[in-house]
Amino acid sequence: MEAVHYLGGPCLVLAGAGSGKTRVITHKIARLLQTGLHPKRIAAITFTNKAALEMRERAKSLVGPKAAKDLAISTFHSLGVRMLREDGEKLGLKPKYSILDADDVLGVLRDAGSCTDNALARQWQWTISLWKNQGLNSSTAMAAAQNADEELAARVMALYEERLVAYQAVDFDDLISLPLKLLRNNEEARRKWQDLFAHVLVDEYQDTNVVQYELLKALVDHPDEDRRGRFTAVGDDDQSIYGWRGATIENLKKLPEDFPALKVIPLEQNYRSTSAILRAANAVIAGNPKLFEKKLWSDLGDGEPVRVSECDTDEHEAERAVSFIQGLRGNDGRIKFSDFAILYRTNFQARTFENKLRAAQIPYKVSGGQSFFDRAEIKDLCAWLRLLVNQDDDPAFLRAVTTPKRGIGHQTLGALGEFSAKWKVSMFEALFSQSLATSLSKKAIDSLHEFGRYVNDLEYKARHTVGSEDARAVLTTWLTEIDYEKHLYDSEDSEKLAASRWGNVMDFVDWVAKRCGGEISAEGGLTQETERKSLLDVAQTISVILSLAERGDAEQDMVTLTTLHASKGLEWPHVVLAGVNEGILPFKSDTEEMTPERLEEERRLMYVGITRAQRTLVVSTLRRRKKGREMVPGIPSRFIKEMKLDEAGSKEDPKDRLKRIRAELAAKAAGALPPA
Repeated sequence: MEAVHYLGGPCLVLAGAGSGKTRVITHKIARLLQTGLHPKRIAAITFTNKAALEMRERAKSLVGPKAAKDLAISTFHSLGVRMLREDGEKLGLKPKYSILDADDVLGVLRDAGSCTDNALARQWQWTISLWKNQGLNSSTAMAAAQNADEELAARVMALYEERLVAYQAVDFDDLISLPLKLLRNNEEARRKWQDLFAHVLVDEYQDTNVVQYELLKALVDHPDEDRRGRFTAVGDDDQSIYGWRGATIENLKKLPEDFPALKVIPLEQNYRSTSAILRAANAVIAGNPKLFEKKLWSDLGDGEPVRVSECDTDEHEAERAVSFIQGLRGNDGRIKFSDFAILYRTNFQARTFENKLRAAQIPYKVSGGQSFFDRAEIKDLCAWLRLLVNQDDDPAFLRAVTTPKRGIGHQTLGALGEFSAKWKVSMFEALFSQSLATSLSKKAIDSLHEFGRYVNDLEYKARHTVGSEDARAVLTTWLTEIDYEKHLYDSEDSEKLAASRWGNVMDFVDWVAKRCGGEISAEGGLTQETERKSLLDVAQTISVILSLAERGDAEQDMVTLTTLHASKGLEWPHVVLAGVNEGILPFKSDTEEMTPERLEEERRLMYVGITRAQRTLVVSTLRRRKKGREMVPGIPSRFIKEMKLDEAGSKEDPKDRLKRIRAELAAKAAGALPPA
């Protein structure tokens, strides 16, 4: 395959939906190893921990566990963590820096802007993140501000930047922008990382933002002409759907401009979907301007025609989806529930489907829900671990000192905060200051000292604890000493819910302990990842690891409910694409204009939805739809017409209609569906 064997310079592989892009990357890794490259000199970068784990597993089966272990397969953010851990001191960052999560950032922004309005603080958070992804800092953002709101956000951003420096902390966006700053401003570090990575592979390249692209360029811009531009970018301009979070299709346009020797190799054979489904996908995406020409094709046969299901309301739509699943499964059980997915544009569409699936006793899961690390109890424990890594991390200090409560009240913490701000030290450092007696009572200081000594003792244990069993013992003892289980039961009215939260805590302990032993949980099993680590080493990386978010889901026989954005990279034999109406898909609120660029991205989203289906695709549209609390006339999406379905293919086959009606009648008889 040309994409695998081309090693002569910069390469863009246009991997259409279902064309086997991960296979291309792993086989190219094997090809690079055959040329004599050491595994440590090959970097493969993707966007999620789940994708990185899958890539490592595939590489292991291809090149063997020893070579796969040394490969630098990671997300952009994990690579940034590594670069800052090794060379962050060149930017004034301690090796034990903290990584703030979204809640921490919100708290710092509220404090920086003296803001009590969560909605306003979240708007600042969103705006500042977009600016960072575009390569802007507070000074350049202020210069580019176009209105008073943006000027205020830029001023808050300046205060936020000061606090991050004081806290020795970074946010997720900094994990890309600071490594870029390092490579640009420090020749020693730039040469080190350019020499280390002889070839860089980037998966899902169309999802990169401005700063990620600049980081890639800096990594491959080797001073040796023979080494310059040694990279392979794998992506698809037709699947660029994350513009709302900073990704830009302009990065695809820049590649041939910045690398004139770029080799473009299209992968057009789709190994996933039938020809009927691909015809609909190709017809829709033809409405967008093309950066690079390609057209998907399949040798899997024509298959079932794509169906358009015209439904009265969202309730009727959900009933149709249930009967579609029941009718196709039949009674023999050869088709599993996990073979079905219902995809939608916005999260609010899920509720009606959930109600109908529950009534029909069909098991389902809502994908893309709350991450394991987003649960309050896990955030509590992560705050403690972050404080062990970086005692200047004020957000972690505040959460740890108040969870569980230990008699240290808000007035005490407020006075401590004022003292630390006055003397420009962290709150943890301030609590041991002899001058603190001028601001707090002896009783308050004694309580703070007791907490501080406990944290120091725990940090010492964590630094010297290596291996799974020792880590598990230290963590279990810690939870007992702070009486965290009692805290959960005291804070919940439901004993069952408290028990569930405590179960999450035990899962977390088990997961951290296994990482200390050099293992990582990977959906149903364990894969050897690296050498044993100290509990303190593992604590530093916890904020960027989300691999528990969907653990075990792949093995469950359930219908999947998920948004179109979350469905990218996944596939199912049978798909219902729901709510394909104007205002929903393409999505448009009353306050925003549908620009050509936004319409193109919405069309790419429709394309992604169509190409998730392997064998059967039903596109449903509503004659009446909910808008707020009202019902309004539903207008079929322009994308349905753009699919150019044959008249015969767009109508329901009489046999299928009879089968559906029988399924609906059977469901009603069983009480699964309300009477019409």
